[in-house]
Amino acid sequence: MLLNTIKKIFDIREGELKISFLMQAYIFLIITTLLIVKPTVNALFLSELGVESLPLAFLIVALVAFLSSFFYYKALASFQLNKIIETTLIISIVLFTGLGVILNLHFINVWLLYFFYVWVAIYAVLSASQFWVLANLVYNVREAKRIFGFIGSGAILGGIFGGYLTSILVPWIGIENLMFVAALLLAICAPLLRQIWKLRVQNLNTFKQKKRTASIADKPFTLIKNSKHLTYIAGIVAVSVIVAKLVDYLFSDFASASISDPDELASFFAFWFSTFNLISLAIQLFITRKIVGIWGVGFSLILLPLGIFIGCLLFFVIPELAVVVLIKAIDGTMKQSIHKSAIELLSLPLSFELKNKTKSYIDVVVDSIATGIAGFILIFVVKGLDLNSSYITAIIILLVGVWVYFVYKVRIEYFKTFRENLAVITDKTEKNKKPLPSKNSVLKGMKTVFENGTESQILFMLNKLQEINDKRFVNDVQKLLKHPSDKIKTAAIQNMYFLNNATLVSEVSSLLKSDNEDLVLATLEYLLLHESKDNRYFYNEYLNHENIKIANAALLCLAREAKDNHTLKLSFELEKRISDKIEFIAKNPNDISSIKFLLRTIGNANFIKYHSFIKSYLEHTNPEVIQSAIYSAGLTMHPQFISPLLSFLPNKLYREFAKEALLNFGNQLLPILSERIKGRTEPLPVCRSIPLVFEAFNSQESIKYLFPLLLDRDLSIRLEVIRALSNIKRKSPRLIFNQLKVVKIIFDECKLYQKTLSAMHTEIIQQYRNRRKTKVLVSTEEREARAALLDLLEHRLESGLERIFKLLGLKYQQQDVDIAYLGLMSEKHEAQHNAIEFLDNLLTGDLKRTLIPMIENTVLDITSDEVIQKIQQKILSEFECFQLLLEANDLRLKLAVLYLIKIQNDLKYIPLVEKCLLNEDEKLKAFASDTIISLQSTVRPSE
Repeated sequence: MLLNTIKKIFDIREGELKISFLMQAYIFLIITTLLIVKPTVNALFLSELGVESLPLAFLIVALVAFLSSFFYYKALASFQLNKIIETTLIISIVLFTGLGVILNLHFINVWLLYFFYVWVAIYAVLSASQFWVLANLVYNVREAKRIFGFIGSGAILGGIFGGYLTSILVPWIGIENLMFVAALLLAICAPLLRQIWKLRVQNLNTFKQKKRTASIADKPFTLIKNSKHLTYIAGIVAVSVIVAKLVDYLFSDFASASISDPDELASFFAFWFSTFNLISLAIQLFITRKIVGIWGVGFSLILLPLGIFIGCLLFFVIPELAVVVLIKAIDGTMKQSIHKSAIELLSLPLSFELKNKTKSYIDVVVDSIATGIAGFILIFVVKGLDLNSSYITAIIILLVGVWVYFVYKVRIEYFKTFRENLAVITDKTEKNKKPLPSKNSVLKGMKTVFENGTESQILFMLNKLQEINDKRFVNDVQKLLKHPSDKIKTAAIQNMYFLNNATLVSEVSSLLKSDNEDLVLATLEYLLLHESKDNRYFYNEYLNHENIKIANAALLCLAREAKDNHTLKLSFELEKRISDKIEFIAKNPNDISSIKFLLRTIGNANFIKYHSFIKSYLEHTNPEVIQSAIYSAGLTMHPQFISPLLSFLPNKLYREFAKEALLNFGNQLLPILSERIKGRTEPLPVCRSIPLVFEAFNSQESIKYLFPLLLDRDLSIRLEVIRALSNIKRKSPRLIFNQLKVVKIIFDECKLYQKTLSAMHTEIIQQYRNRRKTKVLVSTEEREARAALLDLLEHRLESGLERIFKLLGLKYQQQDVDIAYLGLMSEKHEAQHNAIEFLDNLLTGDLKRTLIPMIENTVLDITSDEVIQKIQQKILSEFECFQLLLEANDLRLKLAVLYLIKIQNDLKYIPLVEKCLLNEDEKLKAFASDTIISLQSTVRPSE
């Protein structure tokens, strides 16, 4: 009965209860342990060393946390998470046990106290961070939205229970024996971790594990520095931490002055820490949503600094422990409730990827640096100038002023970022557009978009709303269920899935009659959540529904819910149902809708044995079926599908679907793709398309693996790599590009361009001479072969110039370079000359001296000997020209040269052709062999 009630309240599905209780128990024990050791070690520290030692401890904590974070992230990249967590647990158990022994032996000194104070501070951050990374591995996105609230309640309960347990146990067993209790509780976490890992994580392949953990490839500091929005968020976090540490110092100072006994002090700290957690829970449950919902982000962010400000003013009037406890209570309760919710909302306009890459850095590194600054203030300002507690409150008030300034600035950026995002996704071709909201209320602006926005604007807002599940918008989203657009109705139902605790079953059920497959699927997912808490009833009703489209959608719902849930798979015989559906498809091969649903079902179901079914439909004749198969292959994130998905990249019809599918694999796919290009393990057309995938990832990691490919021997691959880098720079100008490498590659491209220009000059002269000869001396076939070679050389010059300018865009402002390139490509001579003049002012140093003379040849007559000599190129004979082109990495040029040699029937070129027989390319070798046979069969003497 109790379990069923918990399931209903927290929406825990079949097969999820066990793992959720294990996760909740794990975080409960972690936080309970923390609330035992933290007040104990704090009390010991203050009793033995006094409050005057706290500032130095703050500095050491900051330094250790900052330095260790570097090595910790390296370890995360090299070792499995469970091994790192187990190591952390073992070290903590040993240290807490050791502290208990030391205390019982009365062997304690200054350095040991500092050591344990620092370790407890590090443990507090590390243990919580590790748990939430583990949670992201255990749960997929859909499960996380439902269950994180439930398992997170374990942390709050642990905070309440641990503190009160400490205050009760201290008088009975003393603080020296509390450490053994903490070590024992922590020891229970180890088997819990192993069971959690066995149930949910160890069966995930490498791509799935990496996909569910935040990427740390890009440098978070750079991302924060280059975003005003993130900078202000980091500023708010930093100032709030500094203020919290100063308040903590005041709290510790007054408490230790009033309570000298270590046991009583530990009990005092534990009691209040638990009380703060209890009050925080009550605020979160009953007040937070109303305040944030009614008054918005700005007002919610102001409440905490305003409360601390009022408390500090009261302290000036009544400088007593009770007032300090009040200030600490304001900080300890509101920070974990209203303020935390408001901070989460601040990140709403930012991309999910950007939040992932910076959140941990802000939470850990910014927090640590701020702790160090607080220590610095206390050591060099308060203690250095021998100031009393009143001055600390004055400093807090000054910092609150800085805090309010950051809140004001971030509120402006918050709205500005929303408007920019809307502007980007707005379809400017749509008619009768309503203007975007111009007032500062983001809440009002979002509501305006829901009422009057274009389809793309509404879809954007609905997508953002899914990240916060804000119930203020329930009515607005509900109205969208009657919108004429099926896409909007689908997105609205997906939002209602998480927004609405009540049900709209009767209204939503009618949408099952729609012909839109995505809308039917979204409707069923909503009904699965709300129509009945008895999953068996739902699946029995809809899996066997007379409407085959509904039955297919229900099977897909089951596959999504049971993706990593073995119990749910067994309960509803998912494997058998898929097998039966495959048999049905075999008998009804023209049921395209069922095939598409089944492909998506298998992609979600995580049964490797059915992956062959997806493979078979990658070669289907129906484009929609192939697209569904590509989508499903990406869902599996299985390495066997990498090559099949890559094979679709050259095909424009399937390119975007293939890119999206490959993006599912995450950044860990990038080194694999890089090696496939280098090793030519994929066909050349595929290798030339792979840079599009790097571009789609649009990350620092993409740039890292694209740069070595700039040296690829294939010119087409190099051009695609440069285009990908150029597009990444255009979309994300704040990413870092290695300027030295860019310049070096520009010079290499210039040399190639100059050689091509020389070769073209030679061929143009030869063509001019041939025009003066009679058709008896120069055949039509030879004239056409030379003209084809000239066309190829001209194309090579154009692509070479494009590569150079795309590379220049990586060093200089891309907009400036684009303008210059368009000017050069113009047919108007005035535009060309203006472009050269513009470049003359833009470029610097050796780049300017090399490029300007060369680029002038896009305007001047390239047949001029003066032009060739100006760029310091030798005027080549035709033999030298052919030798140069046959040594180049361009198969089409080589084949064109060989064909011209064959037509000319001149024996002097045989040594050049023989070198081609040593080439690895089979086509080139065959063509060279045929050319030699043709030349050797001629009796015509060399001219």
